[in-house]
Amino acid sequence: MINKDSQISPDMFAPAHIDPSKSEKIAKPSLNFWQDSWLRVRKNKGAVVSIVILIILILMAFVGPMISPYEYDHQNTKHNNLPPRIQGLENIHWLPFDGTLERRNGTTYNAYEVRNIDAYYWFGTDLLGRDLFSRVWKGTQVSLFIAFMAALIDMLVGVAYGAISGYMGGRTDSILQRIIEVIVGIPNLIIVVLMILVMKPGIGPIIIALGITGWTSMARVVRAQVLKYKGQEFVLAAKTLGASDTSIVFKHMIPNMFGIIIINTMFSIPSAIFFEAFLSFIGLGLQEPHASLGTLVDDGFKSMVAFPYQMIIPSIMIALIMVCFNLVADGLRDALDPKMRD
Repeated sequence: MINKDSQISPDMFAPAHIDPSKSEKIAKPSLNFWQDSWLRVRKNKGAVVSIVILIILILMAFVGPMISPYEYDHQNTKHNNLPPRIQGLENIHWLPFDGTLERRNGTTYNAYEVRNIDAYYWFGTDLLGRDLFSRVWKGTQVSLFIAFMAALIDMLVGVAYGAISGYMGGRTDSILQRIIEVIVGIPNLIIVVLMILVMKPGIGPIIIALGITGWTSMARVVRAQVLKYKGQEFVLAAKTLGASDTSIVFKHMIPNMFGIIIINTMFSIPSAIFFEAFLSFIGLGLQEPHASLGTLVDDGFKSMVAFPYQMIIPSIMIALIMVCFNLVADGLRDALDPKMRD
């Protein structure tokens, strides 16, 4: 509402002054594909928190065994089956770090005082008196190594196989796809058993078994993308300019699939971790004295009723790693999908 005392002057209807030098100025800075994707990932709080947790877990997987005063494979049977006990937290009785255990009749007792042990085991000890803190982080290190190696093999083999199959087409594509169907029809467990029969149980057979069958899903996804890109203008222009087939596939097509490749690789990591834990749990994984999260869960399961912490701690670690990787993969899928862009 205009005040009755105010006067309307012709100057109020004069056109605004526009600086021609700033007429085409872009206020928002230009972003490339990866910068824009990172901004979209940052909006996903679950993905950001998961990334931070994964960084901490990966760092602890390498630093944890070094900060512990006990070796992961050192046995001290006099200190076997001790509950978690942490300096400074042992006097807080509502926390599970005071070194107490519960008897079958419901009463509790301090295992360290009863056995006259003046030591601290942050995650407790196992049946052979080995420090669970060192073994959990060493097992996390081994499980992550197996998962990352399996994911790397899946990515390299799957991308190359799918790109060649989709780009060549015709009879070559039909033969390569029939090979994939045969491989998919063979259960992973059978391949692992065959690998263990040929090789000694360890990290190598597990990685090979995961690599033999794990790349098929990546190959199918990449093949579908190559079939979609084959008839597009930038591929036809590269052919017209005399680019070789290898250059077209690996320099023009695959860079446009980086988002899908990264997403599928991120989803394959938790699957590999779970499969390794399953193999170790049924006795087909790593053998003593080596440790992985699966072997720790298997050891803790045998004494779950009397000493539940031996199974709960590595189980929480497996669940945390798998949930975080899945949340990060979901965040990357939303960020790298062009259809989801604002």
